[in-house]
Amino acid sequence: MPIKIQSELPAFKTLEAENIFVMSNERAESQNIRPLKIVILNLMPTKIETETQLLRLLGNTPLQVDVELLQMATHISKNTSKEHLTKFYKTFDDIKDQYFDGMIITGAPVEQLPFEEVDYWDELCEIMDWSCKNVYSTMHICWGAQAAMYHHYGVPKYTLPEKLSGIYVHRVMNIFHPLMRGFDDKILIPHSRYTGIHRSDIRQHQELEILASSNLAGVAVVANKNGRQFFIFGHAEYDRNTLANEYLRDRNRGIKPNLPYNYFPGNDPAAFPALTWRSYATILYSNWLNYYVYQQTPYNLDDMKSMYQ
Repeated sequence: MPIKIQSELPAFKTLEAENIFVMSNERAESQNIRPLKIVILNLMPTKIETETQLLRLLGNTPLQVDVELLQMATHISKNTSKEHLTKFYKTFDDIKDQYFDGMIITGAPVEQLPFEEVDYWDELCEIMDWSCKNVYSTMHICWGAQAAMYHHYGVPKYTLPEKLSGIYVHRVMNIFHPLMRGFDDKILIPHSRYTGIHRSDIRQHQELEILASSNLAGVAVVANKNGRQFFIFGHAEYDRNTLANEYLRDRNRGIKPNLPYNYFPGNDPAAFPALTWRSYATILYSNWLNYYVYQQTPYNLDDMKSMYQ
């Protein structure tokens, strides 16, 4: 089944060329099927790239997905055109009275700032509180996961000695958890961040469960046992060249970054990186959509109003 997006969105042609099953709004409206309503709060500066990455994964399932793109009203994006944001994005005021099957809150390159110093922190807290009542299941990514851990559970972040960047092996901690179904005992996930959280802080909360962890990269996947919140501290959605582009960007800025770990063949930055994590990313998002969105949310989303009073 397809993912339903506007045919003018730049990601549409890219995904269609990759044989990802996308469907225009006009065609979808002629079908008598209720699609899953997913809202993506895109905090990344490279919004078009992030849209395409996430839509690629959401579109590779047997479910029809209706996607809304959300931006922060209290932040001016410097890397995405105003025309693109006006045409394809909404703000919280536009959707706050609606209910959604699922939500994705992306990462953002602000992890070195204290949470309260991020210019849109108050608005983000309002959206995260809203998600607890108006969204059945929310997936938080990288800094978005750290922000949610801090806001909902008081779990702090810690500055790492150096940037964590590369493709890391993680051990699946609970192979019987529905989000982990179909995974091998060990999985690969990209990371790109300057901060992390401690396992000991997570384990103080009995409602949280660590599902995947790495000796080198730390905690990667955490679930609330009620299935309504998931926290992905890496970037499973990244494309083949995303880490390479970040490395070259930082090098050109004079930051002198380390080579991403386990990424460039022979540690040669001119070499073509192998795509080694895509299957795990596909399973992760398919499991989330199937087991925690499609099979759990009420057919009539307005029924959520009485569920979470």
